[in-house]
Amino acid sequence: RQSGRRYNLFLKRRLRIDKRHQSKDSIFFRDGVRRIDFVLSYVDDLNKEWEKKLERRKEFESNLQKAGLELETEDKKESEDGKIYFVKIHAPWEVLITYAEVLNIKVPIKENDIPSMVENPLDCMLAPLRLPEKVMHPEPDYFTAPFSKEKQELYLINDESTFFSPSMRNRIVNYILTRCPYGTEEGKKKFGIKRLLNNGTYSAAYPLHDCQYWKKANDPNCDNERYTLYMEWARFLRFYKEQPLDLIRKYYGEKIGIYFAWLGFYTEMLFLAAVVGLICFLYGLFTMDENMSSKEICDPAIGGEIIMCPLCDRECEYWRLNTTCGSSEYSHLFDNVATLFFAIFMGIWVTLFLEFWKRRQARLKYEWDLVDFEEEQQQLQLRPEYEAKCTQKKKNPVTQEMEPYLPITSQAVRFCISGATVLFWVSLIIASMIAVIVYRLAVYAAFASLMENTQTLQPISGLLTPQLATSVTASCLNFVIIMILNFLYERIAIWITDMEIPRTHMEYENRLTMKMFLFQFVNYYSSCFYVAFFKGKFVGYPGAYTYMFNRWRNEECDPAGCLIELTTQLTIVMAGKQIWGNIQEAIVPWICNWWGRRKARNNPENLYSRWEQDHDLQTFGALGLFYEYLEMVIQFGFITLFVASFPLAPLLALMNNILEIRVDSWKLTTQYRRPVAAKAHSIGVWQEILNGMAILSVVTNAFIVAFTSDMIPRLVYYYAYSEDEDSPMSGYINNSLSVFQISDFPDRNKPKLNPENLVICRYRDYRYPPDHERKYLHTMQFWHILAAKLAFIIIMEHVVFVVKFFVAWMIPDVPADVKAKIKREKYLTQKILHEYELEKLKERLCQGDKLATEKEFIATEGRMELSRAM
Repeated sequence: RQSGRRYNLFLKRRLRIDKRHQSKDSIFFRDGVRRIDFVLSYVDDLNKEWEKKLERRKEFESNLQKAGLELETEDKKESEDGKIYFVKIHAPWEVLITYAEVLNIKVPIKENDIPSMVENPLDCMLAPLRLPEKVMHPEPDYFTAPFSKEKQELYLINDESTFFSPSMRNRIVNYILTRCPYGTEEGKKKFGIKRLLNNGTYSAAYPLHDCQYWKKANDPNCDNERYTLYMEWARFLRFYKEQPLDLIRKYYGEKIGIYFAWLGFYTEMLFLAAVVGLICFLYGLFTMDENMSSKEICDPAIGGEIIMCPLCDRECEYWRLNTTCGSSEYSHLFDNVATLFFAIFMGIWVTLFLEFWKRRQARLKYEWDLVDFEEEQQQLQLRPEYEAKCTQKKKNPVTQEMEPYLPITSQAVRFCISGATVLFWVSLIIASMIAVIVYRLAVYAAFASLMENTQTLQPISGLLTPQLATSVTASCLNFVIIMILNFLYERIAIWITDMEIPRTHMEYENRLTMKMFLFQFVNYYSSCFYVAFFKGKFVGYPGAYTYMFNRWRNEECDPAGCLIELTTQLTIVMAGKQIWGNIQEAIVPWICNWWGRRKARNNPENLYSRWEQDHDLQTFGALGLFYEYLEMVIQFGFITLFVASFPLAPLLALMNNILEIRVDSWKLTTQYRRPVAAKAHSIGVWQEILNGMAILSVVTNAFIVAFTSDMIPRLVYYYAYSEDEDSPMSGYINNSLSVFQISDFPDRNKPKLNPENLVICRYRDYRYPPDHERKYLHTMQFWHILAAKLAFIIIMEHVVFVVKFFVAWMIPDVPADVKAKIKREKYLTQKILHEYELEKLKERLCQGDKLATEKEFIATEGRMELSRAM
């Protein structure tokens, strides 16, 4: 019986091979002429919704054909699993030129004759980083103008089948699909492929990749751009090469192109920050042995003789200062003079990055014909969901046409619900952070007791202190909570943004971006803000400690400072996020695709069709790019907001981004269906978010240097309180520790054991000793240090802000040569269009209608004169 089944399967495959002589790995209809611009797929499942879905499909496909599209259906018997129907869509010339005019698509009218930039003398040195010219610039540069059906002879139409690129074609077809009606349900007009995908009428809708990524197509008409992108861009071994941005833009559209341009530029700029950060780290490493503070802590005659007060109530014991020798030495790696320099440097670096990106973006806008795109976007990106849900209409004051609108009362109610939901989730994050703080406070005593009483941990007790153990485990717990809350909130954010019914795609993306960023900002950075600005600042002193919820005693910083704990927190969250992000982005799609294609691997290649191959890939959703930006902007926050505590953060980000570019390009080229091409002239609202974070980073780094690191107290001691001229920093540790009389401990705080019958213990603060008349009150040195900290913050902020704004003022947003080219191109384009109009008018003059045409002729000549004058 089994052999009979195999024989029947063989006959079925043989019949399918005989039925078509050409390979099904093709991007054309069966006639081999008409290009497949889009594919719809569906499963004909016989459930209670079957008839309704069939009716919707018939109506939808009938309306697509009425709109001028041509369809060709592949029966489920032809598919790999025998279940899926595929509807192939082709947009003929008439449809393309009609919607090219509607969408205001710019097309070539003349080859660009403006001279290219002067050659860079360093080009010969950069040659190993360059890609071949054909890859970098896959098509000539043209002067362009918006398409008009009436002026077809004006454009450089050599071949109608290739005049519109595949990305333009799929953008036009997608525009039709999102607006095509499929009937009326519950008294409302229903339309759009998105609704049909949501209700299961169709299972997928996607444009096709032009070939397999690992080899060229057999069809000579195929451009093989996917193969070129994979070979020259998406492989990790090409990490040192420049990106073929023009080819990315041509294949995927401007929106994806601008993302990779921004990511590449950000990575290039990180190289400078990473080098300076590494130098600062090496400075800390080489001067570690010269650090007087750690020397005194590690010295058995100094740190070994200083008895510290217990770090928790009742259970903890008195301990010697030199037990923190290892952590104090390592804290010097990040808490040194270079920290101040690096904090100021990063404040200037972030300004240079943002200003130079504006210039790079302006150049791309010119090269990719996006100079006048902003106005077009507002008109053309009206969301179908907005049109469907807004039943009321009013006259547009600009176009004087009736259009749907959402009443103010409805908007207000939706915004209130949305705002309350966001506030609730942000409160949930704060609550989870408080829970982690409570965990830190609750387990600290357990760690302290465990490390003191467990002999096996004694060899590492100098390095793994109770503070560090608590910090590491709390950071890991915090990271897990961050990931869980992210997973839940992403769905909530999309739901409430949909509920608001934004008018345009741009509004939708901006609103979702602000909600997601606000949440992610609080989620990722709240724990770092706690360690940087709150931990160890509200401890009190022995006998009068402060408590959270009147139960858990607030945490103290390590005697060497809290900066090493901030570094630990930052490293775990930042590195953990990057590792998890790469696993999510690369490994998960690869496993899903491998599992989905496991049966198809046994079939002859000519039976595994191009549309089936792409159907088995993952979907790069409408928010796919949004998550990429969000990931990078969160990383940008880590390397700017807290960089004073971890100079190696830019280096980690640089290594991650080199990998990120290749992972993103690899997954987009090999693991995902081809996204629908979309236009974008900038990175959008992310630019404003980056500007805001750049300003905030100056403030946070100033506070970190002042309040989290030990730099200011050391400087005050060096200049005002040091008594040893030969070694000014000697005695600093003893000076920074106050004295407490053990008999003053209340019962709540007093340790159970005091085997050495100690009389006094030390604690980190600047307070008068027990025999002073102002017992346990702050000393004058405390107020001197506080004043120095506040003065430092004011001076650093003002210096960095002045330099930032001066640099921003000095660097123009648009390069001078780009401004000149834009003006030159506008002039030449207007000239070409006016000359074309003149030729047409002359023809009409020859044919008759003399009076009216003469007036048009004079008006056109006048416009040409005006254009020349401008």
